[in-house]
Amino acid sequence: MDRLALRATSEDLYRSGQFLCSEAIVYAFNEALGRPFPKEVVKLASAFPVGMGVLGTGGCSCGALSGGMMVLGMVYGRSEPGSEAPDVLAKAKELHDWFAAEKGSTCCRVLIRNFEFGSPEHIDQCVAFTGDVAERVASMLPE
Repeated sequence: MDRLALRATSEDLYRSGQFLCSEAIVYAFNEALGRPFPKEVVKLASAFPVGMGVLGTGGCSCGALSGGMMVLGMVYGRSEPGSEAPDVLAKAKELHDWFAAEKGSTCCRVLIRNFEFGSPEHIDQCVAFTGDVAERVASMLPE
């Protein structure tokens, strides 16, 4: 999986306004994986940006991190009742712990507290976080 290409695609989708953080990540990975899910899978990610839709102040779950978690579920998760998915929770913890250590928090409102909501600086940071998560998730997937 080309980590830098997934990073660039996710960042471009966000920066261009085509998608927000979680949507951009889910869309980019679904495409890169050969569309194992219909294109509408991005709808599942549409409620997660801005800390789960809390416009103006940010909610408390980073949307980029949420998008990365969804991709881990797409690859490692289960779809049948009672089936096994031994790797998904360990991968999710790994991503969570990495993000928290790198960014200092997983809470959107904490991450954006020093910016005016919607300012270029706020958007730049969130675009970068989107790219960071995309690149990290790509490194966690099988080749």
